[in-house]
Order: sequence, then C-alpha cells, then structure tokens
Amino acid sequence: MRRIWVSITIISALFFFNSCKEKTETTILTKEVSFIKEGELKLIKSENDSILAQLDIEIADDAYQTETGLMYRKSMPVNQGMLFIFKDELFRSFFMKNTEFSLDIIYINSQKEIESIQENAQPFNQKSLPSNGPVQYVLEVNAGLSKQWSLKKGDRVEWTRTDLK
Repeated sequence: MRRIWVSITIISALFFFNSCKEKTETTILTKEVSFIKEGELKLIKSENDSILAQLDIEIADDAYQTETGLMYRKSMPVNQGMLFIFKDELFRSFFMKNTEFSLDIIYINSQKEIESIQENAQPFNQKSLPSNGPVQYVLEVNAGLSKQWSLKKGDRVEWTRTDLK
C-alpha cells in the first residue's frame, strides 16, 4: 500500500511541476514580399497597334513562383504586374488563395494574344477562375485596369526581360 501512495505522490508531483512550467509562445515572423523588376511589358491594341499600357513586371517561371504568385502581398502599384510563363499551352485556371488584393487575370496564348480575362478576382477567394482557351502566359494586374485599358480578346502583349535568367 505504501508503494502505491509513494507512486501516486511522485506522479502528482511531476504533474504539478510540469503544469507550473512557464509556457512560451512561438512567434512566427514573416518577411514582406517585395516586387523585383525582371522585365517590362507592353499591352498593344490589335486594331491599330497603339500601346495601351506599359508595366514593370515580375516573372514567375518556375514551380514555386507559379504556385505562390502574388500571395502574401498587401498591394501592388498600378504600373506593375506579374507575368506567369509556362512551358506549354494549356487551359489554365487560377484562384486567389492567400492573395490580399483584387486582381484582373489576363490569359494569353502562345502567339502572345489575349485569350480571355477574369476581371476583379476577389481576395482570398478559392473559386477556380479558368481561361476560355489554351494559354501559355498569364498576366496579373490590379483589378479594374483591364477595363480601364479597354483590353479585349485578340489584343497583344510584348515583353522584354531585364533580369539575367
């Protein structure tokens, strides 16, 4: 009987001392994601070859960059965009998971012509936003800009890379 009481006393003491330990909080610090200019892009009206807009672009062309895109960013200036470059031309679909501001998603075919536009994609919405046809490139800009520029299917894009890739 004495052994049982000794065991109970030891277990109780361990429980008491463990429950009195100072609890520490874990803080996860995240670094603000900054824009890195990797190129310049022109949006061109197909009917008259006029330049509708010029943007500094960040380029997403590997698996990690295309998966994260503009996630975890607070905003983007109107003269900037992100261009996704894929190796092949396929139907594509984007969503707004972990994206904190509204975007226009411009789907571009392999001839660098606009195939379709998903306007005003809402922050954090995980609804699939598909292209209307096969595309090889996708341009993300602030919501409302494609309407402001009067972009239409068939308008073109041209870009140059300024990074060393």
